[in-house]
This record gives sequence, C-alpha cells and structure tokens, in this order.
Amino acid sequence: MIISGIIIAGCVYVFGQEQKEKQEKKARQLAEKLTPTLSAEEEGLSLKQQVKDILSPFIDDSRVQQIQEFAKTEQSEEEKEIEKNLSLSAATVGMSLLGLIFPPARILALGGLLWTSRLIYQASYESLVKERKVTADTMDAVAMTGILATGHYVLGSFGALVYLASKKLLLKTEDRSTRKLLNLYGEQPRFIWIVVDEVEIEIPFEQLEKGNIVSINAGETIPIDGQVVKGYALIDQQALTGEAQPAEKKVGDTCFAATLVLEGRLHIKVEKAGRDTVAAQIGQILQRTIDFKEVMTSKGQEVADKSALPMLALSVASVPFLGLIGGAAIANASFGYILRLVSPMMVLNFLTIASQEGILVKDGRSLERLSKIDTVIFDKTGTLTLSQPHIKKIHALNGLSENELLTYAAAAEYRQTHPVALAILEEAKERQLGLPEIDEAKYEVGYGIKVAIGDKKVLVGSARFMKGEGVGLPPVTQSLTEKAHKSGYSLIHVAINGQLEGTIELHPTIRPEAEEIIRELEANNKTCYIISGDHEQPTRHLAEQLGISHYFAEVLPEDKADLVAHLQQQGKTVCFIGDGINDSIALKKADVSISLRGASTIATDTAQIVLMNESLSQLPLLFNLGEQFSGHMKTNLRSSIWPAVFIVGGVFFLNFGMLTALLANQASLVVGVGNAIHPMVTYQQAKKRRQEVTSRERITENKPLLMSGNPSE
Repeated sequence: MIISGIIIAGCVYVFGQEQKEKQEKKARQLAEKLTPTLSAEEEGLSLKQQVKDILSPFIDDSRVQQIQEFAKTEQSEEEKEIEKNLSLSAATVGMSLLGLIFPPARILALGGLLWTSRLIYQASYESLVKERKVTADTMDAVAMTGILATGHYVLGSFGALVYLASKKLLLKTEDRSTRKLLNLYGEQPRFIWIVVDEVEIEIPFEQLEKGNIVSINAGETIPIDGQVVKGYALIDQQALTGEAQPAEKKVGDTCFAATLVLEGRLHIKVEKAGRDTVAAQIGQILQRTIDFKEVMTSKGQEVADKSALPMLALSVASVPFLGLIGGAAIANASFGYILRLVSPMMVLNFLTIASQEGILVKDGRSLERLSKIDTVIFDKTGTLTLSQPHIKKIHALNGLSENELLTYAAAAEYRQTHPVALAILEEAKERQLGLPEIDEAKYEVGYGIKVAIGDKKVLVGSARFMKGEGVGLPPVTQSLTEKAHKSGYSLIHVAINGQLEGTIELHPTIRPEAEEIIRELEANNKTCYIISGDHEQPTRHLAEQLGISHYFAEVLPEDKADLVAHLQQQGKTVCFIGDGINDSIALKKADVSISLRGASTIATDTAQIVLMNESLSQLPLLFNLGEQFSGHMKTNLRSSIWPAVFIVGGVFFLNFGMLTALLANQASLVVGVGNAIHPMVTYQQAKKRRQEVTSRERITENKPLLMSGNPSE
C-alpha cells in the first residue's frame, strides 16, 4: 500500500512539473515587463533570499498599509478565532508526531484534533442546515470523520492545520476595511457660521435648520444644499457633477454640498443639510446596493463547492463495493481540500505583487475578473484630465506683450492655491518671469482679484467680474467667449486701471500618459468609452484627441450607473475608472472598479482597486497581472483535479487504502503550493535584477541612488 502511495505521489509530482513548465513561459512575461535580461551569474539568488521571497506575501505589510490609508481595518471575531485555533492546531501536529515514538502523546493530540476540528463541523452544519446545500465544508467534515475513525491522527492534525490556514489566507485576500465615506454627512464641519440680523454667529453644525443663512468664504467647502441670497463666487463642482470649468454662482443660483468655493463669498439659504443633501443621498444609494462581497465568490472556493456533492455521492456509492475504508479514502481524495488552500495562497501572492508595484487591490475576487474585462469606461474630468488646467494661449491687447500680461496676472494670483491660480503661476515660472511686489494693503479677494502694483490697479477674473467692476469688454472678447464655451475651456481676463488688457485661455490638461494607455488597451481588445457630466463639445474633443470612438456627455451621476448596466446587459464585462462623488454609483455597479489615489474619498472607498501613484500608467501592468493570475489559476485547477482522478481510480482498481489516498493527496498539495508561490519567486527575482540594473546605471551616470520615490526616476 505504501509503495502504491509513493507511485501515485510520483505521478502527481511529474504531472505538476509538466504543468509548471507549461506555465513557465507565461510567468516570465511579467518579469520581462519589469526588467531587462541579465547574465546567468547575475540571476543567482541566495537560498536565504529565495525563502524570504516565498514568505513575502505573508510578512509584507505594504498592502495593509495601503488599505489603512483609505480606511480603518479591524480584525474580525472570525479571524481572531482562526488565529487562536491555528496555534493550537500547530501544537497538535507536533504532539501527533511525538505520539509516533511516545504513545501517551496521542491522547493530547486527539484532544487538540477534536477541538480544532469542531470548526470544520460547525462550517458543515452552517452549509447543510442553514444554507441547505452540500459544500466543500461538508466534504471536509466527512473526510475528517473518516480520518478520526481510522486513527490517522498525524495526517488528520495536518489536515486541520491546512483547513485553518486556508481560512486565514482567504480572509487576507478579502476587503475587510471599514467604509469611511458611504455616509458623506459624517464629514461635515463641527461648527458653521450663520447670518442673523446682518451678524455672523457660529453654531454647531447639528443645530443648523432649514431656512438658516450660512456664510461661506473662499477656500471653504459648502456643507449644505441651498440657494444663494447674497454674493458671487466661483465654485469647483467637479467632484459632484464632473464639470471641468468652475461654475459662477450668483443670487438665485443653487449650490450643492461637497463643492468648493474657489473665489468670492456667498450667503446661502439652507434647503437641505446632512443626510438630505445630494452628496449624502449618493452615499445612501451606495449603501442600498448589493454589496460586492455578497455576490462574488472566490473561483477556487466556487469549484470546491461545486465538486463537493459529486464527490460525496461517489464516496457513498462506493461503500457497498469498497467498504467504509474505501468510501472514506475517496472522500479524502476531494480536490476541494487542495484548492481551498492553494487558491487563496495564489491570490495573496498576486495581491502582494500588485501592492509592491503601487496598485492596491482590495479584494482578490476583483483580481479574478480582470482577465474578463472587455470594456473600459473612463470618467473624463479628473481621470483622463488633471485637476489643474494649463495656459494654451494669451491674447494681449493695447500693446502689452504676452509676458507682461502674464506677469500682472501671476502677481495678482500668487497667494492663491486654487487650480486656476496655480496654472497661471506655473506658466509664469516656466517663462522665468519675475513678479513685481504688490501693495498688501490694497490686496482684495472678492469675486475676482484686485491688487495694487505701483500706481496700477490690476483686476484678474471672469467676464462677469469685469462687468461688475465697470470694465468694458471689447467685441473681440465676445468671439473668444463663444469659442471657449463651445470647446470647453475657460477665459481669465486681466484689466489695468479700468481697461481690459488681455485674456488668458485655460484648457483642461490631459494626463500625459492617457493617449498611450488608451492605445495599448485598444490593442489588447478592450473597447474604451468616455463618460462625463461635462458638456458635449469638450467631451467629444477629448475623445477625438485620445482616439476613442465612444463617449457620453452631460450625464447625471445616477445615469452613469445606468450606462454601465446597459453595457453589461449587452454582454460586456465592464471596468469603470473614476475619481469623483458623481462616479461612485457607477464604480459600485461595474464588474471591476478603479480609482486613483488623491481622488474623492468616496471614490477611493467604493473602488475595488486604487492606483497609488495617481497615474493611469499602471493600468497595463494591472491587466497583465490579471491575465497572469487567470493562467496560474487554471494550472492550479488542473493540478488539483487530476490527482483526485488518479486517487479515485487507485481506490477502485488498485486497492488503495486510506493511508495511500491521504499521502497522495498531500503530495498533490505540495505541487499546488509550489505553483501558488511560483509567481512571487519569479517577480522577486525580476525586481532584484531591476534594482541592480538601475543601481549600475546611476553609478555609471554618476547619479545618487534614491532611497525612496518613483522607481522610474
């Protein structure tokens, strides 16, 4: 019997080696994307380093740190229970081994095995009685019963340890972070200023009532929905509506919570506050949608559960022919036992690789879906474009040069931090313009900027601001304004001593990597869409620039999710990439959702994947990881199923007993674990070689070796 077990184990090993060789070429593709080829001597790694690489997914805390940046993580009661029993199970393995040479130790081993096995039986009870279905937990319970009945305590204690380890690994691959921003009203200010009889009074935000008049200044986020009753301001509504251009708000206009006052000052009559605002209602919609973790199951777990009933039926049906021992042997041949360990181990390896490359994948099940994505939807503003615009053209009038006009504008804006001011200041810096000193006593921020520079009074702002200050606008500005409105860019006017001296065009800044990324995605058979709450003309213009054929403009937040659902109904598997509050419902609806670090908190909270370097440049690597993962999972499945077939055949035709079945199953487990850790070993080797090449290049170029920062620098 032992010889038969060794033969089967040998067959399993050979099969695993063949599968590993088939997968080797695919596995190296990831390394080739990360590093150039080196000589054979440079490829060698010490045994110590290889062991460290293998353990990397279990000791590396980069992914945990990334998750904690966006949300609080708490250890669940289930995880605490598993960790406690893991320690006991490890001790039980030791006692059962000791029992081979010191029989009294078997009593302690049996006690520990019975105690840790109770979790297996509890899980089986949950599936059979409460869920009314046969799952892998049921097969685990049947297999453990056979082990206990036949007295194979060593293998039984090892099996219990593997069961608990698989549960622990599965928890490590799941997104267990506590949501921070599904309740947007939880981030409102503690105090707010209201206007009573022309006097501003500070009150707790909780005491705010409908009809109160709140005072909001430049640089503050509006915490309520309401109507402007006094003042004028430029409002950044991008996070909520997706509009690229700041919106001008005057008396009678409606303002929304979670939008930012760039310039000006407003008195707003409260219509909705807290839970009733538009932004908070979006959060409530998210809470009412089906949770991602409830509708997706790990592929390994799914296959294990589906195989449970056939394996159980085969085990029961074999009893009349093979006896109880034969039936128990077949029950222990179930490949679900292997899949439940090696699958989460594989997932954890790829999650760790992603995190080390600056990609936070919150849940392993989204990684499984990446290879199926055929449609990628980009939100326009903030995702394909940067938050800061850029100056494309300067229209100088009345004899001033472009540099002179820009100098006055930059001097006026130098204390401001909103995107428009930063764009003007950056252009002045690129042109190496020196800024004159302004008279601080005559510096005024209102509906625009007013400064005194020497004997000149300089105004910088919108056309409405100029008219309000009595500055006449020549006919040429009308055509410029119409063109800007159609094309989706902004105009900033500069006046000196009451006369308009010029106009500055501020255009949305396309992410520098966007065009190449779109081209690469399209080349890999992924259809790209643009979806935006912005106007039709700028959205179409951006689509043409990036070579995207499909786009949707002027889309309301709730309609974005409907468009995602419409594409899914057409049979497409959709990945949505967004960064705003207005994107969160669509992010929740998509098959895979991606956001960027630095996006609105609700977007990074809702998204399953976050690109930590705030760039789209990581998308090809992310999808490549998805393809690599899919290939390795298929190998895992094959290397788990065929050994089970061999064992069942051996029980029926070669009189394999319980011990032989258990040994062969453990041998196939070793092969599965080897395949699971192989991607991490390959990646760590590639990473080390890349670091060596980078170090040598810097030494050759006499550059310092940076200890932190972007690896591409």
